[in-house]
Amino acid sequence: MTTDIATEPPPRRAGRANFRQLIMLRWLAVSGQLATILIVTLGMGVTLPVLPMVAIIGGLVVLNLVSTARLARAESIANAEVLGGLLLDVVALTGLLYLSGGATNPFISIFLLQVVLGAILLDARSAWVLAAAAAAGFVLLVVAHRTLVLPETLRIGLFDLYILGALVSFVLVAVLLVVFVTRINANLRARDARLAALRQQAAEEDHIVRMGLLASGAAHELGTPLALVSVVLNDWAKMPDFAADAERAEDLREMQAALARCKAILTGILTSAGEARGENPEVTTLAAFVGELADEWRVQNAGCPLLLTDRATAQADPRIVADAALKQVIWNVLDNARDASNKAILLLVERTGETLSFEVRDEGPGFTPDMLAQLGRPYHSTKGRPGGGLGLFLVTNVMRKLGGRVSARNRETGGAAVRIDLPVAAIAFRPKETDDAR
Repeated sequence: MTTDIATEPPPRRAGRANFRQLIMLRWLAVSGQLATILIVTLGMGVTLPVLPMVAIIGGLVVLNLVSTARLARAESIANAEVLGGLLLDVVALTGLLYLSGGATNPFISIFLLQVVLGAILLDARSAWVLAAAAAAGFVLLVVAHRTLVLPETLRIGLFDLYILGALVSFVLVAVLLVVFVTRINANLRARDARLAALRQQAAEEDHIVRMGLLASGAAHELGTPLALVSVVLNDWAKMPDFAADAERAEDLREMQAALARCKAILTGILTSAGEARGENPEVTTLAAFVGELADEWRVQNAGCPLLLTDRATAQADPRIVADAALKQVIWNVLDNARDASNKAILLLVERTGETLSFEVRDEGPGFTPDMLAQLGRPYHSTKGRPGGGLGLFLVTNVMRKLGGRVSARNRETGGAAVRIDLPVAAIAFRPKETDDAR
């Protein structure tokens, strides 16, 4: 099982999918209307004004072709466009019924199909406009229509003939309502699911904002005392008494190393919270960046072996801007792998086209199905400690900002694999950017 968290453009609105359903419904209506004209004229011998009716159907065909072209170009379909299409359908239906008996035609109940679709797809005001148009068409057909002339063989039992037509109309409307309302409701449910996902993303980004504010406050609070400690240690290191005493000199070096580590941890917190400091961007190569990243992690995690396989720079080693956020992201994934298993960890670096991939593999117990389903959500962790589960959450959100994606899976041979895919352009070296940064 693999779970992906991708950073993709916002999905298209449900109106677009519903507009496609209307186009499909209109094609069915055109086919049914042509079939009905053929059956009534050729099979039942009823005289109909075929040319005007075919002209109206041809207008619906043109409308559908225009709608299809519009659907191919548009990212979303506005409420007014859906209303316009339904109103034209009402006008066309009114014209066809006017030429075939008006209100005495049992297929007049198809007006209800248009009203139901409008009530589902349109806002309240537009739905009432469509209902009023359908009612106006019905009233018009009562007072003005072309009388349908039936042959002698059909004039006996006119009421029974009307009931039969009403039955056919009812079945047709019922089937179309079930089919298309079900599909439209599915589109609406998909839209609601996407909105819920966007709300979840907004909540996660709110977590990031609050953590960023907290990290910024910590930086301001800790920056001054750390700087003071650094100055004092540097002054002590220059004093003859300390320089002459080997034990004190060693203590000073350890304190300076610990101070440097504190500064590095603070920078990592800022980076994870989306507040990465961008002073003095370092231009390097991809191979050097990956090698330095792995070496630094090994130094700080001496008890956990890290194997590096770099397949990305075998043929080309591009120059990049060393991104502190990307470094912290990979470190977070490596830290998670270390916590899952103290056995050897593999960092695999690959490049496919314009996509750079970092995959971390461990030999731990792997992810539970719930963890895979909740990948990237805050406070979902197998470690069982309060506040856990922020590692992959931070990784996911930083990658979202860099235009990348995060995926996770359980390996068939045991253990887990977390993969980070990143566009090469996100860290590619551009001389102009470096000049601007200076």
